[in-house]
Amino acid sequence: MSTFSETAWLCLAVPAALGGIVLYKLKKSPGQVGGKVVCLGGLWAGAYLLSLSLFWGWVLFPLSCFLMCAYLSGHEFLPVDQKAVLITGGDSGFGHALSKYLDELGFTVFVGVLNEKGPGAEELRRTCSKRVSVLQMDITNPQQIKDAHSKVVEKVQNRGLWAVVNNAGIIGLPADGELIPMTNYKQCMAVNFFGAVEVTKAFLPLLRKSKGRLVNISSMAGGVPIEKLAAYSSSKAALTMFSAVMRQELSKWGVKVSVIQPGGFKTSIAGTSEMWNKLEQDILDNLTPEVLEDYGQDYILEQRDYLKFISGSTNTDMSPVLLDIHHAVSAKSPFAFYSPGPMAYPMLCFVSFSPTGVFDYFSKKLPHFRGGMPKALTKQA
Repeated sequence: MSTFSETAWLCLAVPAALGGIVLYKLKKSPGQVGGKVVCLGGLWAGAYLLSLSLFWGWVLFPLSCFLMCAYLSGHEFLPVDQKAVLITGGDSGFGHALSKYLDELGFTVFVGVLNEKGPGAEELRRTCSKRVSVLQMDITNPQQIKDAHSKVVEKVQNRGLWAVVNNAGIIGLPADGELIPMTNYKQCMAVNFFGAVEVTKAFLPLLRKSKGRLVNISSMAGGVPIEKLAAYSSSKAALTMFSAVMRQELSKWGVKVSVIQPGGFKTSIAGTSEMWNKLEQDILDNLTPEVLEDYGQDYILEQRDYLKFISGSTNTDMSPVLLDIHHAVSAKSPFAFYSPGPMAYPMLCFVSFSPTGVFDYFSKKLPHFRGGMPKALTKQA
C-alpha cells in the first residue's frame, strides 16, 4: 500500500512540476497553447483518477512528460533577420492587424489587398514602416497573383520569401444550406479555398528555396459543424485538409505548414449591410416556388440577424490569433494546428472524439442563433 501511494504521488507530482514549468514558459506563448497543456494534464489526471490501474498510470505518465517537453521545445524563436512574409486579405481583420504586428517585430511584409486604393490599404501605408509593401492582389484573379509574385521576387532578390500567410476569406450571408445559392457556394470556394491554393502554388518555389513557412488561416467552423455556415464551413474544411496534405508533402523540402483555426473573433468578414441586401435578394431570386413556400420569406429575411448574433458574441481582442500566427511563422518547431479563441480547441476536440449523437445533442444545448422556424414547420406545430 505504501509503495502504491508513493508511486501515485510520483505520477502526480512530476507532471505537476512539468506543468508548472510549461505554464511559466507560456507567458509569452501562443494564445491557446497553455490551454492545450492544461487539457493534456486534465486528461491524464482524469484517466488516472478514474483509476484505470497502476499500469495505465505508468503508461500515461511518460506520455504526458513527452508531450509537455515537446511543447516546451516549440518555444524557441528564430531571429527575424529581415525575413519577408506575404499576407493576403490585408484590407481589414486578421490580415490588417497581422501586417502591423509583424512590421513592429521587424519583418519585411508584403500585404495583398483587394483594393489598393481602399481605406485599409491607405492606413497601412500611412501607419507602417517602409518595410511594408501594399500589393493589389485579388486572389481570385490569376493575373494579379502573378503581378504580385513578380513584385515580391524583385524586392526580396537573394533574401527569398520566408512565409506565406493565406488569410483572405469571405463568409457570405449565413442561411440554411438548402437556401444558399450555388453562386455563394462557388464564391466561398473560389476565395477561401481555390484562391489560397493558387497563391500557395505561385509562391511555393520561393518557400522551398528558403525552407520557410506556409500558414493557412482556416476556421473552427472548418472542423466543427455550425448551422447556417454550410458554404463557409465546407470551404474552410477543404483548406484545412489541403494544409494537412501539404504539410506531409513539403516536409521533405524543409517547409513547415501550419493551419490556424480561430474561434469567434470580430472582424469585417461578414461584409456590409449593402452586401447583405444583395445576398438576401440572391437567395430569394434563386429559390423554387416550393422551397420559398416551405421556408417562407419572413424566415429567410430573419437569417440576417445571425450576423448580429455573431457580432455580439465574438471576441474583439485579436491578440491570441496574432500570437499563434507569429509562433507559426517564427518558432523553430511550429505546431501543425493552432486554435485561438476560448471555445475553439475544446469544440474541435469534442467533435473529433465524441459520438455524433452526443455532439448533436450538446450542440443544441449551447447558446446559438435560433431565428424562428420555417413556415411549413410552424404550420405543423
